[in-house]
Amino acid sequence: MAEHSSPIDRLLAVMARLRNPDGGCEWDLAQNFATIAPYTIEEAYEVADAIARDDLADLKDELGDLLLQVVFHARMAEELGVFDFGDVASGIANKMKRRHPHIFGASQPNEGNAIRTNWERLKAQERAAKAQTGALDGVALGLPALLRAEKLQKRAARVGFDWPDETGAADKLHEEIEEFADAATPDARLEEAGDLLFAAVNWLRKLGIPAEEALTAANRKFERRFAGMESIASADGVQFDELDLQAQDDLWNRVKEQEKARNA
Repeated sequence: MAEHSSPIDRLLAVMARLRNPDGGCEWDLAQNFATIAPYTIEEAYEVADAIARDDLADLKDELGDLLLQVVFHARMAEELGVFDFGDVASGIANKMKRRHPHIFGASQPNEGNAIRTNWERLKAQERAAKAQTGALDGVALGLPALLRAEKLQKRAARVGFDWPDETGAADKLHEEIEEFADAATPDARLEEAGDLLFAAVNWLRKLGIPAEEALTAANRKFERRFAGMESIASADGVQFDELDLQAQDDLWNRVKEQEKARNA
């Protein structure tokens, strides 16, 4: 492979070689946008995981994996004659300049509220240019469900469809709990379960708590405490899965007390 002027040029050349029908990789050649999309999402989550673990060496590797996904999609688009990596990079650079007139423009407000107002106005103009005229248009379908629910609710709130305070959202959550309890069929329970989760996200949003972040933190706490229970059981010479529920619950409480003592 010939030398290239920059690392990104080298990466683009690697992808072009992999996708070359004459001697390229059979697996890479068989892919399309839809088959690669799940890998793109997975790599984005792995970037977030490296950040959460504060592992900067791993973050470098995961960012490379994520960049490969961008290059892969751009290469497939180039083969179709619709755009290439240069268009992708140029497009996002133009968008950032357009959305930051207070930095790249002249005589623009450079204060928090004015910047946020102008940002939303520019994003609305971009959606209108894409014929996305509805308040909820453009909220990505591929987002995690909790995060997408919050974004939909925020969009609705911008046009006035929102509780004036958290009390209304809390009352709605209690209403949805009752409706879920009254659901009589599996289909009804599934629907009411969705409404219940949506209402919980809405209540948290009114309290200023990101639901996705809150549940992610709860997942990590559960994993940490569960591993703690297994560790205590092993140190005591017993198999965790052979303990009855009361004994397991006692271990759970021991782990909680240990955490409180460490954090005191």
